[in-house]
Amino acid sequence: MPIFMSSNIIIAKPAIAHTEPWTLAFFRWGLASLILLPFTYRELKANMPLIRKNLKLLSFMAFLAMWICGAIVYLALKETSATNGTLIYSAAPALILALEWLFRGRAVAIREFAGISLAIIGVFVIVTKGSLGNLLNLQLNSGDLLFALCTLSWAIYSVLIKKSQLQAISTAPLFAILAILGTIILAPFAVAEMAITASIPDTGEVWMSIAGVALIASVASFLTYQFSIRLVGPSIAGMFMYLMTPYGVGMAVLFLGEQLQAFHYLGFIPIMAGLLLATLPASLFRRKASA
Repeated sequence: MPIFMSSNIIIAKPAIAHTEPWTLAFFRWGLASLILLPFTYRELKANMPLIRKNLKLLSFMAFLAMWICGAIVYLALKETSATNGTLIYSAAPALILALEWLFRGRAVAIREFAGISLAIIGVFVIVTKGSLGNLLNLQLNSGDLLFALCTLSWAIYSVLIKKSQLQAISTAPLFAILAILGTIILAPFAVAEMAITASIPDTGEVWMSIAGVALIASVASFLTYQFSIRLVGPSIAGMFMYLMTPYGVGMAVLFLGEQLQAFHYLGFIPIMAGLLLATLPASLFRRKASA
């Protein structure tokens, strides 16, 4: 799951130099919808009354996952590096835990609260590039701030998908209807963007990138993520997202030639420490304390 999710940022970074954010997101989710529809049509038809009943919720979730975590991610990649985006995104599990505490009444231990705080500090270090002066002078990278917004959006989506009224819809058709709704929401923005910029995907390289984000970063990653949420819950499933950090940063260095800077390490350490502290099972800490 984490390597699939990391691939979105890595594949999209070079592609976004040749196409526009909403256009890329629209074709990504449009292609994903076409891939999923033949396999989920019967279940979608059978679940249509439930889908209609929860259409507002599903549309909001599609907006979060496909519009914000799709087009806005690509917009952010125009302004910042794949490394920064991956590191900021890796704080999502801590935000998921915080949202479950705020809105679902999940008990949060002092250890978990400390982990959430550390992860947020790590994101703060990356966004400010390790300099308080950048914050005081408002010299913040817009792409980093957009990635922070996308991380919050992803956390909200992860909590909403566990809502009881959606559990009657199995994983694949639920993802299919979200992809379809996301494509519909993205469509007018993509059409307007193509009309204004006259930028339409017209090279094999761009279409290969679209196919990559549709197959790997959309179908494979979302299906495995949603299945994991249903199997073990959003907090534990979100825990595996911390693996996005070594996978994503490693691929950014290996395939994109990005260079790690001091603030990356300064942000990485509290993020990873916070995620481990917040999301590892409490029994593990009890065993260590009693040893």
